[in-house]
Amino acid sequence: MNETRVSPVQERDLVEGLAKGLRVIEAFDDEHPTLNATDCAERCAITRTAARRHLLTLVHLGYAATDGKRFWLEPRVLRLGNSFLEAARFPRLVQPFLQQLAESTHETVNLSVLDGHDVTYLARSDSPRVLSVGYQRGARSPAHAVAPGPLLAGLLLPDAELEAWALAHEFTPFTRDTMTDPMRFAQHARGARAQGWCILEQQFNPGYSGVAAALVDRRGRCHGAIGMAVASASWSRGEIEARLLPPLRATVAKVRAML
Repeated sequence: MNETRVSPVQERDLVEGLAKGLRVIEAFDDEHPTLNATDCAERCAITRTAARRHLLTLVHLGYAATDGKRFWLEPRVLRLGNSFLEAARFPRLVQPFLQQLAESTHETVNLSVLDGHDVTYLARSDSPRVLSVGYQRGARSPAHAVAPGPLLAGLLLPDAELEAWALAHEFTPFTRDTMTDPMRFAQHARGARAQGWCILEQQFNPGYSGVAAALVDRRGRCHGAIGMAVASASWSRGEIEARLLPPLRATVAKVRAML
């Protein structure tokens, strides 16, 4: 569940090579689908020689491929994320509630958590419609542009940390409406924290809006959010508040009783 834990492990007990290898895998993203050894070294703050050895090890294990100069990840790397998704109790617990909400609203429903500066989607239930809108399990979205982002940031971070997080965040503009001001985001996150839900309109994709409600247990700990992305042509903000938010909050209340 989405809690911050302070590790009791002593530095002498850590495997530095494993930590570097994981950083190398994380160096690949949408903007860097391929890397050479120099690129990887710069992104991971390691030497070029170490980067090349880690990349070649990933190739040997089937997690990456190379043309001799550049490297890219192979589908086998998905096993690492799927190990969590298959073993984690939380997404399995929430899945039936997502399905019920999807069936009653005819919209795709997602479970998400905040991971650094991204929202990560852990579970999904598709709309009964032929065309559904939503994010696949394991997908990541920039936190400033999707409804769970301000909500989870506001709930998980005290005000001082929230502002520091916002100042460090990269506010990429995806549409003309995307929030790009850190302090405006922090203010929006505080408002979402107070009400326990958030609506964002056309921040990530033109023509789509998002709504999310927080999963907070009886001890006040935030475990994530349940949300939906819907077509703006079908759902105005007022309609989202009147027709989608009540069943969404009712679903959150049901899950809360299980946490």
